[in-house]
Amino acid sequence: MNRETWITGVGILSCLGEGPEAHWQAFASGKINFDAAGYPPYIVHPLPPVNFDAQIPKKGDQRQMEPWQRIGVYAAGLALDSAGVKGNADILGRMDMIVAAGGGERDLAVDGRILSGLPKAGAKVGEHDRFLNERLMSDLRPTLFLAQLSNLLAGNISIVHGVTGSSRTFMGEESAGVDAVRIALARIRAGQSDITLVGGAQNSERKEMLMLYEFGGFALKGAFTPVWDRAAHPGFALGSMGAFLVLEASEHARSRGAKPLARLAAVVNARSNREPGAVTATLHKLWATLPPVRPDCAVISGACGAFPATAEERAFLDTHAELAVRATGTRIGHGVEPHFAMNIALAAMAVERRALFPPCDAGERAARGALTQAVVTGVGHWRGEGLALVEAVE
Repeated sequence: MNRETWITGVGILSCLGEGPEAHWQAFASGKINFDAAGYPPYIVHPLPPVNFDAQIPKKGDQRQMEPWQRIGVYAAGLALDSAGVKGNADILGRMDMIVAAGGGERDLAVDGRILSGLPKAGAKVGEHDRFLNERLMSDLRPTLFLAQLSNLLAGNISIVHGVTGSSRTFMGEESAGVDAVRIALARIRAGQSDITLVGGAQNSERKEMLMLYEFGGFALKGAFTPVWDRAAHPGFALGSMGAFLVLEASEHARSRGAKPLARLAAVVNARSNREPGAVTATLHKLWATLPPVRPDCAVISGACGAFPATAEERAFLDTHAELAVRATGTRIGHGVEPHFAMNIALAAMAVERRALFPPCDAGERAARGALTQAVVTGVGHWRGEGLALVEAVE
């Protein structure tokens, strides 16, 4: 089987606000919301104030969630509302769910004590390991491990919104986000699922995440610059975001009178060895496997500013110079796991309106004519590449 798959619901939350309309207005106005003072020298894109009661009415549910879970459950509720299935027990009871998630939030006090104590643990072989084991056994609370489970987001969506079909949670940074959408699409096409909720969430205001990405040399610090202008000072600015899509077989959507926002025509992925030039070569190979891409297509890029990944994606895009490109990370930061779903949502928003939002920085060309097709790119800061093709439904 190869069933046509529609995007019938979108739930997005970022530093620019919530929902497609708020994002459309923010992108049209060139709005950028980032914080360079809260976590110096690092730059993050925080959420504006959110009334979580609107999608998570029980305070008890909110209290037992960490911020990234509240963000995700909220965005999932927006997607269900958008698709017109919120509260529909029959559909929700058989709706599948695929979530891309990182680990939960950590005990900063314990991390701080370990990092401060390791240099003083001693010079003899094994003393560092002994110190680390002692601290982990005595300092960590058993409940902390439970709070770090990545599948808690899916569990909380089930509890709050009643989505109780099959559930899958993928970990693996940007690749997890690509695979979540790819497998959701494949299952619907194959007749294994009629309707699926897919997406993820990220809380950028986490000191331990900034620390981990700094250890890898990936965190943007100092002055803010657009994504394409970070060659001299590479790095990404984490963006708080939740992004969920409702993907649905077209005949299932028609049977309940739902209208499509867009068609998800293809999702392809790979994992190159990341030798010099490997990302560019892999993107060329993936592009060749997509259905025909028209000259009036646009590219919604997930480029984050980490080099050499972003430079190699730019080299690939330069071979398609006729296409308008938008690197949304300049406006909303980098969401890691949910970033691919977020950009698919933004692509659906654009093709539904038959228009592309203005350039995100000076190096991006203006669009030509009505927009009916968009390619979404997802190049991981460390590994993994993916493309999605989003099309208007006539």
